[in-house]
This record gives sequence, C-alpha cells and structure tokens, in this order.
Amino acid sequence: MAGILITPATALFLHKRALQQPHLDHRRIAADLPFAADLMTACLHAGRPVSAATEIAAHAIGGPVGERLAWVSTQLRLGADPDPTWASLAKDPAMGQLSRAMSRAAQSGAPVADVLKRLADDARESSGAASVAAARSVGVKAVAPLGLCFLPAFVLLGIIPVIAGLASTFAMP
Repeated sequence: MAGILITPATALFLHKRALQQPHLDHRRIAADLPFAADLMTACLHAGRPVSAATEIAAHAIGGPVGERLAWVSTQLRLGADPDPTWASLAKDPAMGQLSRAMSRAAQSGAPVADVLKRLADDARESSGAASVAAARSVGVKAVAPLGLCFLPAFVLLGIIPVIAGLASTFAMP
C-alpha cells in the first residue's frame, strides 16, 4: 500500500528535479564563464595554443562549463576545424557568447586573448546587473508578506483599542 503512494510521489519529485536541471546548469555556466575566459586568456598570454588553453580551463573549472570546454578541446586536438567546433556550442544559450566570440576569432584571425578578455568583462557586467536586479526585486516581493503580518497587528493593537475606548465613552452615560 505504501508503495502505491510513494512511487507516484517519487516520480513527480524526479520529474521536477529533471526540469530544474537545465536552469541550474545555465546559472552555473553564467557564474563560471568569466573565470574560464580569464583562465584561457592567461594561458594564451603564456604562449599556449587555443586547444591547450581550453583544456586547462576545462579541467580547472569543471562542471557544465568544463564538460563543454573539454569536448571542444578534444575536438581541436584531434584536428577539427575550429569554426564549426565552436559553433556547435552556439545552440546552448549560456555558452553562446563564448561560442560566437571564438568562432569569429577563428574566422577573422583576431587575437583570441583580447576577445576572451572582453567576453569575461561582459559576462561579469551582465552577472552584476542580474544580481542588482534580483536584489531590488527582493524588496518588492517582501512587501506582501510583511503587510499580511503587520496589518492585523496594527488593527488589533492600534485601531481596536481606540474603537473600544470610544465605544465605552459613548455607551456609558
């Protein structure tokens, strides 16, 4: 009998968790992307090739960014064309900026370190703007619960005693 109740509840829990996973990956990628770009920039300034810089960043960062960068690094080391390799990450909205920047750099021959530096700065700026927006929305979201808590207290402690006092003066001659 308990199995009949537990099985649907477990299935519902696992389904909701699976739906939340891409959102959590997106947030983690957004947080890790500036660090990965900075690490790749440092490796490139040290004279490492793009494939080695990507591999070093992948192993250092880990997580979803590391998995994607490790795949790109493997493809580049095996001799794949950089443009389509980086373009394959463009489908992922979180990695799209890095993918487009690296594809453009591969096509144009622009210095990759400068592109990565700008990408890291832009990612930090957008992350900071998102944090400020989230912090501002907390105040708005807190108004309703605080109002629901303080309004009854105000009525019970402020208005009812005044009404009771006025009623007692009018009721007694």
